[in-house]
Amino acid sequence: MNYSLITERIINDIKDRSKIPSLFLHSCCAPCSSYTLEYLSQYFNITVFYFNPNISDKDEYEKRVIEQRRFIDAFKVKLPVKFLEGSYVVQDFYDFANNFEDEKEGGKRCYLCYKMRMEETARIASQKNFDFFATTLTISPLKNAHMINEIAKELEEKYQVAFLYTDLKKKEGYKRSIELSKEYGLYRQDYCGCVFSKRGEA
Repeated sequence: MNYSLITERIINDIKDRSKIPSLFLHSCCAPCSSYTLEYLSQYFNITVFYFNPNISDKDEYEKRVIEQRRFIDAFKVKLPVKFLEGSYVVQDFYDFANNFEDEKEGGKRCYLCYKMRMEETARIASQKNFDFFATTLTISPLKNAHMINEIAKELEEKYQVAFLYTDLKKKEGYKRSIELSKEYGLYRQDYCGCVFSKRGEA
């Protein structure tokens, strides 16, 4: 499935609308949001939703929140970008990860983590009447874009809010995120967030 092409089709469709659509965008970190915002803020009124209870260390979590806010404030975009921080309850992640502690990175534990964060995004997007919801997760070459988009397909049906299908790493999106991270001096963490990824468990 060419999700990058699907993104272009959706954008071409909304260009014909008289009203700019709203997008509730889950972000895992500032670096991953960099190219995502550069690209999508041309077409959507975006609210960045920072919801990542998988980040096990509170200091690390707060460091990433600060970087996310700083980037949004500093980055010049065509359409204004808002910010909303979700709840930070690490136990929520451990409840999902229970019995999957020994899974390899990218396996069932990661699937459940993606779904936890994306479901909360979809729930709030529906509650607040956003036109679309999306996630920055597909920009990482270490994340399975097909898995993420398949999760979203279930969620858009459950919550009756459209998902913006993406594979943001394509068309040099990941490369551009690295360039923007350097330009804005963004903190780039070397692990996803949970205690398992930090220890490099596989």
